Amino acid sequence: MSTPAVTAMQRGLQTCEVCGLLSRPLPGEHAGRCPRCDGELEFRKPDSVQRTWAYLIAAAICYVPANLLPVLTTTTAAGAESDTILQGVVLLWSPTGWPLSLIVLFASIMIPSAKIVAMIYLLITVQRGSIANNAQRIRLYRMVEFIGRWSMVDVFVDAFTAALVQLQPLMSVAPGPGLFFFAAVVVLTMLAVESFDPRLIWDAVSVKEVRDA
Repeated sequence: MSTPAVTAMQRGLQTCEVCGLLSRPLPGEHAGRCPRCDGELEFRKPDSVQRTWAYLIAAAICYVPANLLPVLTTTTAAGAESDTILQGVVLLWSPTGWPLSLIVLFASIMIPSAKIVAMIYLLITVQRGSIANNAQRIRLYRMVEFIGRWSMVDVFVDAFTAALVQLQPLMSVAPGPGLFFFAAVVVLTMLAVESFDPRLIWDAVSVKEVRDA
């Protein structure tokens, strides 16, 4: 019978999320400070699952008005016209503009929903104590974390468009209410990824190895 692997938490070791230094807290203390960068150390992020669920539920709620409400309102001499994200994708679709249309489709509609679904999958498997496909789940988490760094691109594009296209009285562009909900979705999903502790994925494996030993 193989000897179960000993985890860092079982050894009383903590990894700093800021600088990556592995250290041990002082005797009698549950949490410590990193001796290198003075960052706060925790064996596991407190209430990680509960806080991640809260952010994801809030993001899912904001996702609906973000796609139903207009994100930009264009005012010209002919009148005002408001467009949702999906309407913008359709308007941009042309023989020369289809690459930009696809970028908006993926960045504004598909990626936010995929991030929410991926994080829900990770939370459910962690709460069920799943020990299957741990390496794949870690790669999925890292992918979601990496994509989250570019999630604000659409918000910046719309904000810059509204700021630059001001040719009054001929034409002006103003952000619509959907843009604020979309920004909320982006921020909430980023907070969900940040609050999730990927070390929880491996805890079930450690528990099973101890039971089987």
